[in-house]
Amino acid sequence: MDMLMVMIGAAVLVVVLIYKGLVVIRNSERMVIERLGNYNRTLMPGINFIVPFLDQPREFIWKSPSASGALGRLLGDSGDSSYSRLQSMARIDIRETVLDFPSQTVITRDNVSIQINALLYIEITNPHDAVYRISNLPNAIEKLGQTTLRSLVGEMELDKTLSSREDINTRLQISLDEAADDWGAKVKRVEVQDLLVPQEVQAAMEKQMRAERDKRAAILEAEGSRQSDILKAEGEKQAAILVAEGNRTARILEADGEKSALDKLKEVLGEQGFSQYLIAIRYLDTLNTIGAAGEGDKTVFMPVDATATLGAIGGIKELFQGK
Repeated sequence: MDMLMVMIGAAVLVVVLIYKGLVVIRNSERMVIERLGNYNRTLMPGINFIVPFLDQPREFIWKSPSASGALGRLLGDSGDSSYSRLQSMARIDIRETVLDFPSQTVITRDNVSIQINALLYIEITNPHDAVYRISNLPNAIEKLGQTTLRSLVGEMELDKTLSSREDINTRLQISLDEAADDWGAKVKRVEVQDLLVPQEVQAAMEKQMRAERDKRAAILEAEGSRQSDILKAEGEKQAAILVAEGNRTARILEADGEKSALDKLKEVLGEQGFSQYLIAIRYLDTLNTIGAAGEGDKTVFMPVDATATLGAIGGIKELFQGK
């Protein structure tokens, strides 16, 4: 009977030891094991055996979403305390995790206070360093992110801050990733969520934008009027050029016609006859001039040799009749 009890006790002890020593690790988990207070090994996915009572998992502080917090997030409640909380856990989740930075007040280079918060995407890459190199990794990342964000925004003016989210995200991610690498973690990306400016600053910015829009509209209107005047002037210029070209061409054609007529006349009359023709034309022009000068006056001037003029005209008539 005593032997049976011993055997049963031994069997129960073996079952308990097996139960205590058998550890199943999921694919997305790791577990750091200490033996008598010293680091022993990191358990990988699958079935693992540890020495009960001698081997103990090292607790790891991490921020995890709670059920009520997740529900509140879906309902629109953005309270950080209900969304996530710090927990001490034996199993280390190596999946990418989102850490929500609480909103903080930062001052830009031009002394404007703004409210800003960000999301951080991080994963554990080295469980040993995450456990032994930092006591509270989520809190360290959060504080470092806040100070780095405050420093980055402090170097920029308000307009630059509002238009440079991508630049802030990139620089913040690089700075946090360099520090997180020593703590066995990797910062995948950072996203600035909200940039809230005071109401009076926002009103001033809206007035400035309206003024800029009115200025651009006035510039466009003036530019359109200017282009219209230029096109109108160009049209008038081209019309004047065409008219001048037409007059010039007409005068050239008229001169060419007169020259051709004189050449033909010279050919018909001959040199002597053509000379007499020119003298007669000059006499007639002179008579017209003298007659015009005598308008309104009873005095009439006649050339001394009027008979010569008439004789020249008669000679021209004879020349034409002879031809």
